[in-house]
Amino acid sequence: MPAFEALYARGCRPRHGEVIMVAGRSGTQKSGFALFWVAQMNLPTLYFSADMSAFTASSRLASMATGDTTEVVEKGMAMGGKYRDKYLAALANNRITFSFGSPITWQQVDEELDGYVELWDAYPEVIVFDNLMDFDAAESDYTAQMAVMSLVTELARNTGATVIILHHASDKAWEAKTDPWNPPSRDQVKGGLSEKPELSLSVALDPNTMEYRVATIKQRMGPSDPTARKYAVMWCEPEFTRFHSTPPTHRARTLQEV
Repeated sequence: MPAFEALYARGCRPRHGEVIMVAGRSGTQKSGFALFWVAQMNLPTLYFSADMSAFTASSRLASMATGDTTEVVEKGMAMGGKYRDKYLAALANNRITFSFGSPITWQQVDEELDGYVELWDAYPEVIVFDNLMDFDAAESDYTAQMAVMSLVTELARNTGATVIILHHASDKAWEAKTDPWNPPSRDQVKGGLSEKPELSLSVALDPNTMEYRVATIKQRMGPSDPTARKYAVMWCEPEFTRFHSTPPTHRARTLQEV
């Protein structure tokens, strides 16, 4: 995955069967980052989303696959005909199964996993939870959040799946005001919960340059920097839900050019 070369070069080593946290402040493309990451992995994935609708998720994946902006994809889907056929074809080989709804409940998780195993006779290799605070009763209750992290760890052990869970960092910390475009340090992750997974990443987006900065703030079996001052840089294109190792130079197409 070329976009992640700088991160891996810094010693970040995601391992199969781990719990991975992606934490960042509001509006830092955490969902887009996670969606792009698992799409690039191209592994059987079960994605629980409380933040995106089915239409938004499909549009993002189609945009990622075709290079058309999500706005163009949405217009094309609404127009139907050859445009709709194009985007449906782009999604044909997608290996991500979504479950939508807020809040995320453990009954929902159990039912979706049972259905997945019934269909595929195997557990998914990757499970994504977007996000921790969207679990039932976990919006502001630290005890509930801790319980979620314990159960997520148990889920990874029992299924062998890599579990990616998204979480928020504080928007009220001093650094959020004075240094907003750099990844938050480990102590800014809400509830101190970034210490629980085997691997925790902190992310930030500079809207002026579209640099996407990713720091490894906790890694059980490798280097990490809890201050998040050492970070990898990639470039983000939110309109395509894409990330790159170098600044992109192409121009977005209009619907007339599709």
